[in-house]
Amino acid sequence: MSGFGEFKVLSTQGQARRGTLITAHGPIQTPVFMAVGTKATVKAMTPEELKECGTQVVLGNTYHLHLRPGEKLIQKMGGLHKFMNWSGPILTDSGGFQVFSLKGLREMSEEGVEFRSHLDGAKYFISPEKSMEIQMDLGSDIIMAFDECLQHPATDEQIEKSMALTYRWLLRSKAAMTRKESLLFGIVQGGLSYEHRLKSMEQITSVDLPGYALGGFSVGEPIHLMHELLPRIVPHMPAQKPRYLMGVGTPLDLILSVDAGIDMFDCVMPTRVARNGTLYTWQGKVSIKRNEYKDDPSPLDPECDCYTCKNYSRAYLRHLFLSGEILGSRLNTIHNIYFYMKLMERARETIQDGSWNSFRDQMLSRFTKRSALQ
Repeated sequence: MSGFGEFKVLSTQGQARRGTLITAHGPIQTPVFMAVGTKATVKAMTPEELKECGTQVVLGNTYHLHLRPGEKLIQKMGGLHKFMNWSGPILTDSGGFQVFSLKGLREMSEEGVEFRSHLDGAKYFISPEKSMEIQMDLGSDIIMAFDECLQHPATDEQIEKSMALTYRWLLRSKAAMTRKESLLFGIVQGGLSYEHRLKSMEQITSVDLPGYALGGFSVGEPIHLMHELLPRIVPHMPAQKPRYLMGVGTPLDLILSVDAGIDMFDCVMPTRVARNGTLYTWQGKVSIKRNEYKDDPSPLDPECDCYTCKNYSRAYLRHLFLSGEILGSRLNTIHNIYFYMKLMERARETIQDGSWNSFRDQMLSRFTKRSALQ
């Protein structure tokens, strides 16, 4: 097997790319959706179920794992892979986004961020060096540089100040890296400004790294603005490195972003909405609590062969959801994760065989109009 961090683009259709990224825990086939396991678990699913659904990569959350149970305990237990019984690649975020969300509980400085735990109010401090230390202790395959994430809207002055700080923190993050098996990705910021994004990209990509991410999206902006900006900025990202769009999104977001040239995604969307009774199918989006499913014996999605669709009816899923049963959350989550993994698998296949444009248009049609199943 080739060396860690090697990325190969195997096929293209327009800007859409089909590739492979080599990590210490195996290759990642791209485009890829990465399941979010915030606290060393993807909610409602076992690692075995994730594998059966086609999951390649799981995300861990640096902020939450630092607070509980602590990276030193996880390291003592053999690292995050062994701790959560996951043998595939793991990506951990830097903690920057979570710190950003602690408005009123944090204090920023050049050195880093002091914040109070949302759990018990205890004081903590995370710097670029500390974020790298935590992630290396966890044994992450892909480590995200510590960055500052701004909320939308922000002034030009705020954006430029944040970009400069993110760049300086990237240099410190890289200098702190000592674990050869971990791949450090830099994060491009810049808000919704094309010019700022290009400037941030120039800064971040001037540092040679195994991959680069776009951060600062899905932070309160109208999503159509992201859809309009991506095709303009993604082609400026290094073609020979994986491109990661952080915290995105819906099936529509994924298809449009793959078409713009993005390789990697993560989002809590499929698991979170599953617990709230929203399910994604090949016919569109379904709200399982609707009365029309009360006595419907059909599978949730006749085109899906996940465990849920092969074994349970819409009527039963509706009953579980309305009854507040844990099994409802589990079955819904299994379906949504399976659907997301299959969506990316079909994206890879159609980019490879030259039918991407047709598949893209079909998916856009299904997810931009109100589904007959809703």
